[in-house]
Amino acid sequence: MSIRTLIRGGLLVTASDEVHADVLIEDGRVAALAAHGSGAAAAWTADRTIDATGKYVIPGGVDAHTHMELPFGGTSASDTFETGTRAAAWGGTTTIVDFAVQSVGHSLREGLDTWYAKADGNCAVDYAFHMILSDVNEGTLKEMDLLVGEGVTSFKLFMAYPGVFYSDDGQILRAMQRGASNGGLIMMHAENGIAIDVLVEQALARGETDPRHHGEVRKVLLEAEATHRAIQLARVAGAPLYVVHVSAEEAVAELAAARDKGLPVFGETCPQYLFLSTDNLAEPDFQGAKYVCSTPLRPREHQAALWRGLRTNDLQVVSTDHCPFCFRGQKELGRGDFSKIPNGLPGVENRMDLLHQAVLDGHISRRRWIEIACATPARMFGLYPQKGTIAPGSDADIVLYDPHAEQVISAETHHMNVDYSAYEGKRITGRVDTVLSRGELVIDQREFTGRAGHGVFVPRSTCQYL
Repeated sequence: MSIRTLIRGGLLVTASDEVHADVLIEDGRVAALAAHGSGAAAAWTADRTIDATGKYVIPGGVDAHTHMELPFGGTSASDTFETGTRAAAWGGTTTIVDFAVQSVGHSLREGLDTWYAKADGNCAVDYAFHMILSDVNEGTLKEMDLLVGEGVTSFKLFMAYPGVFYSDDGQILRAMQRGASNGGLIMMHAENGIAIDVLVEQALARGETDPRHHGEVRKVLLEAEATHRAIQLARVAGAPLYVVHVSAEEAVAELAAARDKGLPVFGETCPQYLFLSTDNLAEPDFQGAKYVCSTPLRPREHQAALWRGLRTNDLQVVSTDHCPFCFRGQKELGRGDFSKIPNGLPGVENRMDLLHQAVLDGHISRRRWIEIACATPARMFGLYPQKGTIAPGSDADIVLYDPHAEQVISAETHHMNVDYSAYEGKRITGRVDTVLSRGELVIDQREFTGRAGHGVFVPRSTCQYL
């Protein structure tokens, strides 16, 4: 039985507009919008009215880069699809795009089916998949076409992690050529993994084993070089390119130069690169292990370039690369050898709040907040306007956001299944109050009312910027 819901009295903020408007929801979708106090809005009747006075009414966040239950370095990411999507909802994110993994020697189909099985019936909010290509060959190139037809329209390749996910330039070129013909978007982890492995080996031989050395060996120039190389390979293939988790000023410069030439090259950064730095990696008593991720945290001076890139649209998306490992028992695997610390940070619950704080701090505008966290990721990965906006016909994925509530981020109060917070003790202003996913209340005035299994798989069209 469908419930008509009316959201009344809030400030509606999308990527394009800020307007005091009421929202009518029917059958899980936005039925109509009308100016607050107008005759049209006054005439609406509903089974349930939600008072949004004093709050923003914003689209649910789209986090286009998460890794739930990812096997890595002899362990697995600590958030399941159930715990991770619940935490996403708490943070105002109503759609995640996770990465299904092809194992070397196996088909894409096997990898994708494994991830379908992990997520099916377990998610509190909607989800989609990218496909990680670990083994590019004639068979997997043909499979790419089939996956695009199934709504898995983006493929991630790695210039890093030799022996695990690494692809050489020839494999990358072939995958890009295939993407150019079938409409699939190639996503690139751009770091020169072959060179990094040499530096890791040399650092360990010198007895440099602490977490801070993780950042020192994964040099800025090796991110910039790989970014440049990926762009040139994409040009040769005539393919678009999306570079994930950009962390360094020099890598942003490569993207900006390509975009200045009119090339279809896109870039994503993550909250950890905007708010954390090598200072965190250098925390004493092995605490720096909490902040080991790849690309690594950079010296603080890189942050200004990332914020500038977000303002100038040389970077288009902020995703989390949420890949949590507990400090105890997981991050600790790398005591005495930084190269054995599982790479990844928790963040799916913090992204929308941290970016709202960035609005208050003057880094970005309110509409840009929604653009980089909701609308652009939805467009980039073929989900718009079903996701990423509030418009008639869109899914009623809607967040009531209290811009004045104050909170302190802490592992004591977060809902991610991990024993620390990367932002422990950070004071911010702004907090999610109520969340609807396809018209169903998932968070109701700071109380979780959702359930595992509400979230469904969403097939995607191809990138909407091409």
